[in-house]
This record gives sequence, structure tokens and C-alpha cells, in this order.
Amino acid sequence: MPAPSRRVLVLHGWQNHRPPGHWQWQLTESLRAAGEQTLYPQFPSPDEPSRAEWTALLRAELAQLGGGERIVIAHSLAVWLWLSAAGDLTPDERVDRVLLVAPPAPEMLAGFPEVAEFARVPQDRAALARAAGSTRLVAGDDDRYCPGGAAAVFAGLHLPVDMLPGAGHLDLDAGYGRWPSVEAWCRDPGTTLTPRE
Repeated sequence: MPAPSRRVLVLHGWQNHRPPGHWQWQLTESLRAAGEQTLYPQFPSPDEPSRAEWTALLRAELAQLGGGERIVIAHSLAVWLWLSAAGDLTPDERVDRVLLVAPPAPEMLAGFPEVAEFARVPQDRAALARAAGSTRLVAGDDDRYCPGGAAAVFAGLHLPVDMLPGAGHLDLDAGYGRWPSVEAWCRDPGTTLTPRE
């Protein structure tokens, strides 16, 4: 049996204990059922995350990701984890594609002591370019955790952005269980991200 040509690393956010109904869990199950190598680690202390501990696990998972096309999908706080780690990744840790999903605004993070350290991470466009062949951002146009709108808040990164109407924080509260277009994007980077039906 040939080795999978595509490998996916799914990164969850703050207070996410990987509930089975969440789109990230559903995505992982669907990709694995199709024979895709997909990693979906539980970060330590998800309610009181440590940037150092989360970064160490991220880098360990990247080392386990293997060859072929390497894809990272980061939701919410994990977007800031990726922004934090991007500048320090080695060429061997580099990935082909990254999807940043529903990043909270830095001022929102700063308002919570548990995650305030992530708010101090710079938005470094050059670091993102070194860390991945391409990076894309998708967010709801009514995300309460990014009141300025992700396209404006993260404009300095010059990323392609898919703004989804009425999608909130793209979490279970917003109804995001299975999300077919993100699964399609994993297989085809030309896929436009759309709201789940």
C-alpha cells in the first residue's frame, strides 16, 4: 500500500477538549477514514495554556508529520500559536499549506489572563512566508472574538481571506460540526471556503 501523499496536522484552540461534534474532530475522522494521515493532538492544559508548552508539542507534532504534502489547520488560539512559532521553525519543520481559522483579535486575548501572553506575539508576514508555502485565513464576519473583523485586524499579513457570513467563531456554538468545504480544501487548495450547510 503506498504511503499517504498528504499529511494534515489539526490544531485546536483555548478551552477546546476536542469534543467529537466539533468540525476539527469531524474533519480528522473523515480524513482518516479516507486513508489520510491526520494528527489531532490534545494540547496540555487547554483551559490555562502555556505558550512554551504548546509550542513544544507543536514542534513535536511537526516532526511526526512526515514527508509528502504537509498541511496545518489552526483554529482560534492555535492561530496565535502558529504565528508565534512560525519565525523559529527550521526548514525541516516547514509545511506546504496553512489554514488559519477564526483568529481572535489580540485585544480580546489580552483581556483574559489565561491567554494574554499570546496577545504579545507579533504579526510577522515574513515569518509566515518562511514557515509555509501558502497561508490562508478564514473567519466569520460576525465573530465576537474578533470584533474589528479578521480581514482588517490581520491585514498586515497580506493573506487571502475567506469571510463567511453568519459563521461566528466557527465553533460548536456557531453550529460548526461537519464542515465539508474545509475537508475539500485539504484535498484541493483551490477550494473556496464556504459556510457549512
